[in-house]
Amino acid sequence: MKVLVINAGSSSLKYQLIDMQTEKAIAKGGCERIGLEGSFLKHKANGKEVTITSPMPDHKAAIELTLAALVNEEYGAIKSMSEIDAVGHRIVHSGGVYDRSVLINEEVMNVCAENIEFAPLHQPANIMGVNACKAVMPGVPMVATFDNAFHATMPEKAYMFALPYEYYENYKIRRYGFHGTSHRFVSGEAAKYLGADVNNFKVITCHLGNGSSIAAIKNGKCFDTSMSFTPLGGVPMGTRSGDMDPAILEYLAAKLNLGISELITICNKKSGVMGVSGVSSDFRDLANAANEGNHRAQLALDMFIYSCKKYVGSYAAAIGGVDCIVFTAGIGEHDASVRAGVVSELEYMGVVIDEQKNANPTDGICDITGEGSKVKVLIIPTNEELVIARDTAELAANAK
Repeated sequence: MKVLVINAGSSSLKYQLIDMQTEKAIAKGGCERIGLEGSFLKHKANGKEVTITSPMPDHKAAIELTLAALVNEEYGAIKSMSEIDAVGHRIVHSGGVYDRSVLINEEVMNVCAENIEFAPLHQPANIMGVNACKAVMPGVPMVATFDNAFHATMPEKAYMFALPYEYYENYKIRRYGFHGTSHRFVSGEAAKYLGADVNNFKVITCHLGNGSSIAAIKNGKCFDTSMSFTPLGGVPMGTRSGDMDPAILEYLAAKLNLGISELITICNKKSGVMGVSGVSSDFRDLANAANEGNHRAQLALDMFIYSCKKYVGSYAAAIGGVDCIVFTAGIGEHDASVRAGVVSELEYMGVVIDEQKNANPTDGICDITGEGSKVKVLIIPTNEELVIARDTAELAANAK
């Protein structure tokens, strides 16, 4: 079975064609500047990379161009469209309706539409991607994998806010969490790697990148996660503030004569380590600046690491201990100093890492657990596309 995985953004569309027999991508690429001048497709298959410049007024045109590239005689990966057995779509928000991937039907599309207000930048594009595929590939099974579905298992005490209860009933105000596909993948891979029973396994997963979130996973189910009603909550990120006292916004509104939307934009795009350091949202730039004596760059790094450490410690308490801590995503997989900082001073929890292994990790899953540690510490590269493909293949096969 071959599964096409689609991740549609507002002006972009990323894809992978995965052969489920080997679980390897036989083609991948992305369309950029959809609906804008200068749109192009970057495509890679069979060791060949091509860039195709072509007008893409909408996502339907992007899908058509993608499929044409996949069957191209010179640089394609398949001979005909009939080789694509199913399509898996990343959808950002289910509004807490689904806790797993589902075959797309009219009801599912209605749920996606109803929850546009929770992800106004992403959800419309996700829906356009589905509709574009349906138009070009009628009859091919389509599957929706929701970014926050994995977090739907959180207990009420974890996802509720201490606001008037009717706000939850009437407006769905609650913690949703994000990066769910990544947290699900790496927690499952950790259990498999360690030979652990997933139904008796406590793991804290740290998805650390420009957007970061931490999740507490108990017996295969998410118990709590740092991102909140939106991806703005949790630890400080590249340009996002993370958790803070909401009254700060009222105070700044009066001081700066700004509206709430302007302040939220500041919190999303001008805050985080970028806002604190004044240098960059890229942790490599921060590290270089800190090494040169830049206090604010060092402060930004310290704040990020401190916040991550607090979440790890509190989540260990929340789920009654921890068997494994996993680092994943751009920073989690590649920044040894951040990993070392997050687990430092957690010896009281039985957490010790091997400094040499942490500084020089191997490719793939890497065990950086130190001698005498009671808690395993792993680096696991995330693969959200494979999760989507696996779910899609299973649901499509069962639907036949």
